[in-house]
Amino acid sequence: MPHTSEPPKTLRAPRAWLLVVCAGLLLLSSLTTPPFVSQARQQKPGPPTPEEILDEDDVLRIDTDMVLVDVTVTDAEGRPVRGLRADDFKLFEDGEERQIAFVNVERRGGEERPVAVVFAVDVSGSMTTQEMVRLHSALGAFSQKISERPATFALMSFGTSAKIHQQFTDSREKLSRSFERLMRETDGLSTHTFDAVDDAIRLLVRHAPRTRARKLLKRAVVVVTDGFPVGDTVSPGTVIERANEAGVSVYTVTLPSFSRLLASAGKKRAPLPTPLDVSGLAEKTGGSNFYADAEDYEPLFRALAEEVTSTYVLAFYPPEEKRRDGRLHTIRVEAPRGLNLRQSRTSYKSREP
Repeated sequence: MPHTSEPPKTLRAPRAWLLVVCAGLLLLSSLTTPPFVSQARQQKPGPPTPEEILDEDDVLRIDTDMVLVDVTVTDAEGRPVRGLRADDFKLFEDGEERQIAFVNVERRGGEERPVAVVFAVDVSGSMTTQEMVRLHSALGAFSQKISERPATFALMSFGTSAKIHQQFTDSREKLSRSFERLMRETDGLSTHTFDAVDDAIRLLVRHAPRTRARKLLKRAVVVVTDGFPVGDTVSPGTVIERANEAGVSVYTVTLPSFSRLLASAGKKRAPLPTPLDVSGLAEKTGGSNFYADAEDYEPLFRALAEEVTSTYVLAFYPPEEKRRDGRLHTIRVEAPRGLNLRQSRTSYKSREP
């Protein structure tokens, strides 16, 4: 029976060294690829694909040329709409449609988007004791609603000036105890609402990370007030501009102390817009205005929590000639027909040349 001899050992050794050299070259080529280059920039231009939905490690690949915008989509009944994809949106810069580089969504079964929320509570004297007690319970309902996702909260009061009662914490118990201390606060008759929101935005920028668990944070300020800003030193336009630059959405909650002053006897009417509403602070930052018109605030704050956590992040690359021209450029996003959309910013300013 013929016998097949093995290759001489002197021939097998060079083959092994050849495999080692090839593996080394492959490793070297992989190390020369920049680690934080956006996935969209590495791909050839083309329509968005499911792989371009941002998730997990991809968040860290965002570079400074990319422009981000948060959008909230609701149906005709005002309920948040989830599960949309990149090709469900259209994004326009200065009136020209741009390709969407990615959409950050919360996937079913996956880790949900983390949030950082600053509660700014009016203690100027127009808020009643009963309202403050109900508000304490409502904040607990809010934090409970989003307890399954990574979340951090800060609490501040405002009147003539703003005061931080609780720096960012993941503990719902700490938030509750700090609110109990806040309930004993009084701060004159002035209501520096825009100054307080400006301070809250600064607090988010300085102390809340932009990403957590490799995901972009949703940054939000929830303002609880009577709707009458008085004595502010910062203009609404400046606050809106700073919120847009920081990626912060502002939500306002107007308590019944204001609406009772305007309600007609024996007849319930729809809430009238407050001066805070008229400023556009919520709409122009991607937030919304809520009105507490019942004794139980908890359902309202649970709905608020649902809306705060139901946002998409869209991103695009401006053309090369606009990336460093130092000018203000408009952004407009369209949702599928029949749905309503709010975006966190309507413009961005490119870097100086």
